[in-house]
Amino acid sequence: MTSSAAIAVVALYAGLNGFILLCLAVNVGRTRARTKVFMGDGGDPAMIRAMRGQLNFVETVPYCLLLLLLLAFLGAPLWVLHGLGLALTLGRLAHGVHFILADAPRWQRAAGTLLTMLVLLLSSAGALILAAGGMV
Repeated sequence: MTSSAAIAVVALYAGLNGFILLCLAVNVGRTRARTKVFMGDGGDPAMIRAMRGQLNFVETVPYCLLLLLLLAFLGAPLWVLHGLGLALTLGRLAHGVHFILADAPRWQRAAGTLLTMLVLLLSSAGALILAAGGMV
């Protein structure tokens, strides 16, 4: 049976990541206003950078959060959900800052990508393991 605490853990990280997405979306809007590019990227490097930061987020975070929710429903321990949720959030924060700040160090992007891919790998494996255990 799923505990409401497990769902609350996933909701916590979904909410935190929602704020990161909001910051990335605002950055795209500000960059559009500054560059006067109101459709697409206009070939402008700043616009491309801002858009890629937001798109990288939406390419991975929803699926990671879905996997966390499935883990919660399948009875994963709270510490596992917190560990994966925290790694995802810190990874996306580091990655997002890299795309918002023009002079951000490259390690932020690499660290953010690495943490996100680690969460995707571990939560995918966890979902398969817990699902297989529930089908027996």
